[in-house]
Amino acid sequence: MRILIVTAGSRGDVAPFTGLGRRLRDAGHEVAVAAHPALAALVEGCGLECRPLPGDPEGLIRGWSQAASREEARALTRAYAEGLADGVAEAAEGGADLLLTAFGPAPLSLAAGEALRVPVIGTYLTPSFATRRFPLPPAAPGEGLGPEGNLAAGRNVVARAAGVFAGSAARLRRRLGLSAEAPAQPDGLRPVFHGFSPLVVPRPGDWPSGVGVSGYWWPARPDGWRPPADLVGFLRAGPPPVFIGFGSMAAGEGERLGALVATAVRRAGVRAVVQAGWAGLDACGDGVLAVGDVPHDWLFPRTAAVVHHAGAGTTGAGLRAGVPAVPVPVMADQPFWAARLHRLGVATPPLPFRDLTAEALGAAIGACLAEPAHRRRAAALARRMAAEDGAGAVLARIGSRYAG
Repeated sequence: MRILIVTAGSRGDVAPFTGLGRRLRDAGHEVAVAAHPALAALVEGCGLECRPLPGDPEGLIRGWSQAASREEARALTRAYAEGLADGVAEAAEGGADLLLTAFGPAPLSLAAGEALRVPVIGTYLTPSFATRRFPLPPAAPGEGLGPEGNLAAGRNVVARAAGVFAGSAARLRRRLGLSAEAPAQPDGLRPVFHGFSPLVVPRPGDWPSGVGVSGYWWPARPDGWRPPADLVGFLRAGPPPVFIGFGSMAAGEGERLGALVATAVRRAGVRAVVQAGWAGLDACGDGVLAVGDVPHDWLFPRTAAVVHHAGAGTTGAGLRAGVPAVPVPVMADQPFWAARLHRLGVATPPLPFRDLTAEALGAAIGACLAEPAHRRRAAALARRMAAEDGAGAVLARIGSRYAG
């Protein structure tokens, strides 16, 4: 089959689909990923076709932080959604027998699938169906809403998410000659697979039939990747370091964060590998090495702990490596995953990015390393997760229902 995976956003929104896509490719399918051009090298480096989607997610996040008003931020989001709608349609028109879609662009993928008479499967990275068990991200579990409060809050989250693309989806439907009825909501799609471990978030019993939790889709390593010599040398030169990175968060704050991180590392008395990310983080000093993109599945098992923004993908990578975490959530689904890590006993209490100081970060790193139970629990959870095959669950559904 010709399978098109539609996703949008930062590296963390795309990387898991490289692993899923490669697994589908290895099973004999032709696989393309529709993603922003800035991530084309990531997709193509894993042996998959990349179909470009308009938009600059880094610029959008930076624009939100600099917007003079809420209306200005909304205007930026509307413009992004409009461009994305055109891109999804063009990517689908490039040829596909099946669409797999992330949660955000799901209304656009559903419109394209309906117009082309192509089935659509949901492949979501975070919990995206309202439940009485917990409030959906961006809320953190345990906020005391109660079962009915959790359900109402979750429905509100889904409605707001659909509202982001409501106008662009309606315009896309008109362009594609579809009926003027309201586009399907992303929680109306079936089937849907959630790409995280049921050991981390068990499937709620009140989720609809056809909505499941498959296990993680681990990012693929780029073909021919080799670790940089300076990183290999640094790792060999001393005890396992702490990893520190904030992914696609804090764009443009690299200088401030670099000084903060360097001070925190000195306070904690540890070595550190610091990943630049969109912040341009470049801490320096004795026992500190700054790196660019390095596959987490290679690096994290070689660390003593990971300090990260608790995005869905980085959270999963840390769990897979069996190392404890210091979560520093910034926005979106990150408070949810940060709280989940702490509840699992594999992380310190979340340190919100807004409260981040050198003193607080240094203390959190020290507390994480001083508690052996964090590492024991992380290692035990990693062993159990290793038996899961998230991509295999999606592949099996495609083979039994759509292929041939």
